[in-house]
Amino acid sequence: MSEDAVGSLVGCGIRGQSIGASLVSCVLRPHQVEELPALSALCLRSKAVWGYDQDFIEACRSELTIEPGETQSSTIAVAEENGRIVGIAQIKVTGDEADLLKLFVEPTMLRGGVGTKLFHWAIGEAARMGASRMLIEADPDAAPSYRRMGAKDCGFAPSGSIPGRMLPKLVREL
Repeated sequence: MSEDAVGSLVGCGIRGQSIGASLVSCVLRPHQVEELPALSALCLRSKAVWGYDQDFIEACRSELTIEPGETQSSTIAVAEENGRIVGIAQIKVTGDEADLLKLFVEPTMLRGGVGTKLFHWAIGEAARMGASRMLIEADPDAAPSYRRMGAKDCGFAPSGSIPGRMLPKLVREL
């Protein structure tokens, strides 16, 4: 991660600002390679909050696992509170377009502003890297949250994990 990207993480705090039912006091920071298994496990736990069965979650494992090689072509922010990882966002910018690859929050921290903070980091970082819009292939249950943060529907995309399943595709102009 570039020094500029690290700087953009440090300065984006919302500490103490009331969002939703709780105060967002987490900080955003770059990921560490050794924590990729823990970040991947968080993605799976967070996906499970929508009530999917274990077979479904297992089918998603590969897509939700962050491999060391993919960190060279994407940027990851980790949300941390009191030394505990509580969320992750991953973007990939190609030309003037960004893809929100992952945005997951620890289930016990949902509706507390962590996801909003990570989303704002993602759009800010994507814009800083030259993107003019960000594409999001969302879980159907997560799509309303992205819409509330300004994303607009732009079609459907096939799931990378479940053959035949279509996901809402959204775009957020930057």
